[in-house]
Amino acid sequence: MPANPGAGPVVHDPLTLPGDDNVDEYTFCVELKGNPWFLQKGKMIAYYGTVAFNGIGHGPLEPLVRGSFHSPLHASDWVVAEGSGKMLLADRAFDVNSYDLDEGNLTIRSGNLLAFQPSLTLKQSIVPGFLTLLGTGRFVAASNGPVVFMEPPLRVDPRALVGWADCPSPCHHYDHGYLSGVLGGLRALTGLGGASGEEHQLEFTGAGTVLLQSSEELLPERPVGGAPE
Repeated sequence: MPANPGAGPVVHDPLTLPGDDNVDEYTFCVELKGNPWFLQKGKMIAYYGTVAFNGIGHGPLEPLVRGSFHSPLHASDWVVAEGSGKMLLADRAFDVNSYDLDEGNLTIRSGNLLAFQPSLTLKQSIVPGFLTLLGTGRFVAASNGPVVFMEPPLRVDPRALVGWADCPSPCHHYDHGYLSGVLGGLRALTGLGGASGEEHQLEFTGAGTVLLQSSEELLPERPVGGAPE
């Protein structure tokens, strides 16, 4: 929608698009100047210029992949984008933002990570469904609502968790008072209700930062690379 009533929509071209910055809260623009980026399949919505996409384990960029991508489980979900131009990234109208790591260690839910610079090293996390980024560089991630940054110690709803940086992996915490109460008893008898953040949390301790999305709804999954319905 236009910012001012009666004004037309903002129309971008290669000169007006920002470089390595947000176009709006839902779209991020990566500027390629011969510098490749790792990109999750299905997250590029348009590009200007000359851009080539090579699968992980295929094409001429094997030395780059060997140095920066260490997650065989997710290799088929990712490509390397290289060339010259500007590339727009988005994910089903979810919030999209970039973040900088400085000699950091960040573990993030695999579905939330959209792209990262090869100066970072991606590894397969020991925690199922998560990936770990190490080093210095920029990455782009999606979230269901704005991201808030919290300092441990704290307990979080697993569905609100985006990731954590420079702190130990969390452990599970179950509220036995809730489980043994009326609502927990009804759930045990009927199977209705499902687990909630009041019943089950992830507990973080030590130093570091925890990234939370401002929603308890995970980004819905769909086949990577598939077109939205």
